[in-house]
Amino acid sequence: MQTTVVVQALEEIDVDALVVVSFDKDSAGGGLGDGAAKRVDATIGWLSELYASGEFKGKSLETALLHRPPTFKARRLAAIGAGKPEKLTTAEVRKIAGAALRFLKPKGVHTIALALDEAFAGPASVAAAIEGAILGDYEPDQYKTDKSDAGRIDSYTLLVPAVDAAIEAAARRAAIVAESQNYARALATEPGNAMTPTILADRARAMAVEQGLECEVLDRARMEQLGMGALLGVAQGSNEPPYLIVVRYRPEGSEGAGTHLALVGKAVTFDSGGISIKPSDKMDLMKFDMAGGAAVLGAMRAIAQLKPALTVTGFVPAVENMPGGRAQRPGDIVKTLSGKTVEVVNTDAEGRMILADAMTYARNLGCTHIVDAATLTGAIVVALGDIYTGLFPSEDAFASRVAAAAEAAGEKMWRMPVDDEYKEALKSTYADLPNVGNRKGGAITAAMFLKEFTSGAPWVHLDIAGTAWLDDAKPYLAKGPSGAPVRTLVRLATSWNG
Repeated sequence: MQTTVVVQALEEIDVDALVVVSFDKDSAGGGLGDGAAKRVDATIGWLSELYASGEFKGKSLETALLHRPPTFKARRLAAIGAGKPEKLTTAEVRKIAGAALRFLKPKGVHTIALALDEAFAGPASVAAAIEGAILGDYEPDQYKTDKSDAGRIDSYTLLVPAVDAAIEAAARRAAIVAESQNYARALATEPGNAMTPTILADRARAMAVEQGLECEVLDRARMEQLGMGALLGVAQGSNEPPYLIVVRYRPEGSEGAGTHLALVGKAVTFDSGGISIKPSDKMDLMKFDMAGGAAVLGAMRAIAQLKPALTVTGFVPAVENMPGGRAQRPGDIVKTLSGKTVEVVNTDAEGRMILADAMTYARNLGCTHIVDAATLTGAIVVALGDIYTGLFPSEDAFASRVAAAAEAAGEKMWRMPVDDEYKEALKSTYADLPNVGNRKGGAITAAMFLKEFTSGAPWVHLDIAGTAWLDDAKPYLAKGPSGAPVRTLVRLATSWNG
C-alpha cells in the first residue's frame, strides 16, 4: 500500500473514499469541529442531518458512509467518530486511521484519503495516521486460497493543511516502523510447521541481507562448545535443531565504544510445554510463543533503515519445546552459559531458560544495556489483562527511558516490582536456583530469574504474554499477532541521546 501526505482541497481529491473526522455531538461546534468535517457539512449538510437524526453521534470509532457525494470527486464520503476533542491523542489518531481503513476495505474501496484537521496535523499525528493505516491493512490470511480483490487497498493519502520537512520525515519514519511491525506480525502468525527455528533463522538472514545488517546464526555445535546448557536443554526434546540468531546494527563511524543496546527476544516457535505438557485447549496458539523474537527482528529491520547513532544487536534464541523421548525432565539440572546451575522444576517455564543464555551471551559480547521481550508468563495476563505490557526494570533511569519510548510509541506498559524480597521464591536445594518459584507473583519471580543473568547491566524485561496476540479483532487491527513491542524498541534506539 502506497502512503502519501499532500495538501489538496477536499472536493478535488480523486479517490474511492474520502474520510473526515467528526467529534462527539455534545462537543463544541455540535461535533463538527473547525476543520474538514465542518467544511464538508457546509457544502452538503450531510453530517448535520446524521447528528440530528441520531444515526451518527461522533462516538469514538463510530462510522457513517455516503455514496456519490455531490460536488466531490471522491466516490464515497466517510465520517469516523473521534469522541471528545480533548481526548484526541496520537494513540487515538492511530486507531482512527486503522479503523477507517478496515471499515472501507471490504467495500470495494482501493484508494482512501483521510483529512487531518489543522489542530491534529503535526508530525506526531501524521506519523500515527500512517502507522494506523498500515497496521490496519495487515491481514493474517496468507494461507487462505480464496482472497477477494475487494480487500485490497492500493493507496492511502493524508490531506493536511501544510507539508514541510518535519511532516515528510515523520511520514517516512512511520511507514518504516509500521511495515516492520507488520513484518513481525507475519512471522508470529506462521503455524509451527512453517516457522521452525531453522526457517526463522533463514528468514532472519534474508532480512539482514535486504537491510544491510550483519547476521550470525549459532548452531547446536557452537552452543555446546560455548556451554549454553539452559537453551540446549529446552530444545533437546525436539527433532528441530535450535539456533541463536544474532543480528547486528553498527552506525557509520562506530568504533565499538560507548552504549551497546541488546534487544533479546524469546522465540519458542512452538511450545507444547515439554514433559510438563500444556492443556490441549488453545495449545494451537502456542505458535506465537516466538512473538518476542519476531518483535526483535522487526525492530532491527526498522533500525537498519532509520540508522540511529547507537550500536544495537538483536539476539533471538530459537527453539521448539516438545515432549520427545530425549526431552528434558522435571528435576533435571542444567549449567547455563553464565556458569550458574538451574533446577528445571517445570519444563513449561522454558522461555526464561533460553533468554538466560542469550542475555549472558549479549553481555559477553559487550552489550551495556538489555531489553528483553517475551511471551513469558500467564501470570502477567492475570495481573494486567491484554491492555498493558508488564515492564520489569533493574533500575529507575533505564526504566524511565524505556517507559518514555513506550509512551511516545503509543504502547501501554505498566511498571512492575522487582524487589529483592521476591528472590526468596527462587531457592533450590539442589542447584543455584530453580526455573520457577511458587504461585505467588509468578510474573515477578520469572523476571527475577532473568535478572540473575544480566551481570548487573541496566535491564528491562517486557512480558508481552497478554499484548502480543489479539484473541478478537479490533476495529483498527486484525485478530492475531499485534507486533508488540516493535514500536517501543525502535523508539528506544532512535531516541537515544547519551
